Amino acid sequence: MRLKDKVAVVTGGARGIGQAVSELFAKEGAKVVIWDLLDVGSETAQNIIDSGGVAEFSKISVTNRNAVRSDLARINEKYGSIDILINNAGITRDKSLSKMTDEEWDLVIDVNLKGVFICTQEASHYMKSQSYGRIVSASSTTGVFGNFGQTNYAASKAGVIGMTKTWAIELGKYGITCNVIAPGFTLTDMTAAMPPEVIEAGKKLIPMRTVADPIDIAYGYLYLASDEARFVTGVTIAIDGGVTRR
Repeated sequence: MRLKDKVAVVTGGARGIGQAVSELFAKEGAKVVIWDLLDVGSETAQNIIDSGGVAEFSKISVTNRNAVRSDLARINEKYGSIDILINNAGITRDKSLSKMTDEEWDLVIDVNLKGVFICTQEASHYMKSQSYGRIVSASSTTGVFGNFGQTNYAASKAGVIGMTKTWAIELGKYGITCNVIAPGFTLTDMTAAMPPEVIEAGKKLIPMRTVADPIDIAYGYLYLASDEARFVTGVTIAIDGGVTRR
């Protein structure tokens, strides 16, 4: 098992990519704590337990520093360490530049960027004290190339890459690696609701002519969270079927 006895916090772990990460990490031996605002997170945790893994669910907003701080203290007390932080939680509020409101901008930046900052800042205290940590955060191909109607989302995901490069410099001496996964078009509940013609048009832009399943992205997280990647830090790995090849 590649994560045997590691303690992993997965934000946004109830559904989609986060669910795939939570389930895969548990299969690889990690004790998984799922943070999400969706109550279905308790079902995801229970499914992991029923499959023989170790998991629990906490209803946590990544923008609530007090809640983040409190639950990390509880986790550390219960399990004895916090080894892995997966910053996966994120939202969209898409509008073109001329139509986007301050509220839509602020909400996406607050969750997708400030939430990653809060969780990383709080978790890194524990990782520094134990001289070990794996921090992997979610960006997107949109954070690299931009996308129509996603000014707020693109800014937040580009910001995650910049923050991560900085943390790699600051935290490396403590044995903490900081990396980014940038998923491309991935089949989740949200994308599955798109009209078929939109999905087909998206496939044509991908050299592999198909979209990712959440497990494809989860395996990237697994690599960066494992000791196999102990000397990998400050990088962004695109899992997108070749879209960012240039």
